[in-house]
Amino acid sequence: MRTQIIEGLVFSLACAISSVGYADGRKPLTWLHEVKFGILHHDTGGLWSGFSRESGVDFNLEAIFSPHVNILGGSIRPAFGGSANTAGDTSKLYTDIRWQYEHISGIFFGIGIGGAVHNGKLHLEQNDRKALGSRVLFHIPIEIGYRIGAKSSLSVYFDHVSNAFLADNNEGMDTLGGRFGYRF
Repeated sequence: MRTQIIEGLVFSLACAISSVGYADGRKPLTWLHEVKFGILHHDTGGLWSGFSRESGVDFNLEAIFSPHVNILGGSIRPAFGGSANTAGDTSKLYTDIRWQYEHISGIFFGIGIGGAVHNGKLHLEQNDRKALGSRVLFHIPIEIGYRIGAKSSLSVYFDHVSNAFLADNNEGMDTLGGRFGYRF
């Protein structure tokens, strides 16, 4: 499943990049709002899940789509992404509904809720792997960043996955790192 997640991330990136080159350069992308790429610390201890078992770095890719609803000064948009772990530990694909507020100064804040599927362990089999309890988990991202011009951004990104105690095992997992965003 790790290979399938990595292939999915590469395919998604290729689709996003190939969409940039329209034959008519004046025609903007209408379905894709922003693409984000990040490098994240995998299974960060001391945060929401409380402890760490797994290791490595995650490469994160996310597409945020254009359809939106304006609410509470921000916009709610659908997002699809994934994180591939470099050490062979848990990787995941996720889909979210994200609310993001952007201040005129360029600072932005986003939070979301969604679901994730992963290739990690469901039960405690090894002391260096998390017991996530369910193949499908809740996904909660939080992001704060700064928009550099109209198209680029840098941000600090956190996400948490767990089954919310709907299964016997629920060790949860947190990632934390930085991301670069490009808006279309």
